[in-house]
Amino acid sequence: QVQLVESGGGLVQAGESLRLSCAASGSIFSINAMNWYRQAPGKQRELVAGILSSGGTNYADSVKGRSTISRDNAKNTMYLQMNSLKPEDTAVYYCHASIQVTRWSMSSNYWGQGTQVTVSS
Repeated sequence: QVQLVESGGGLVQAGESLRLSCAASGSIFSINAMNWYRQAPGKQRELVAGILSSGGTNYADSVKGRSTISRDNAKNTMYLQMNSLKPEDTAVYYCHASIQVTRWSMSSNYWGQGTQVTVSS
């Protein structure tokens, strides 16, 4: 069983920072891409940032320059440092990972339960 657990969300004021973490645990052979998504009330879930096992990254335009995604492959953990937060960043943030559980299996998609980020003006 593979589990993704997010942490680090909370209530902050505009302009402040938060660091989200996503820890993967269970039977894991390798983790390929890892991503952060978010979903605000009444809106579709959107990709915030992604990082490959090689370290390559991509960001949504809305967070580019304010956020940094990183991962610690030894700990199977991904991070999202968000600075200069804005009220429009308010959403539930979800961790997603493409994980191979054995050497011979194909990668499957896994999701965390989400962590709430609320930014007050």
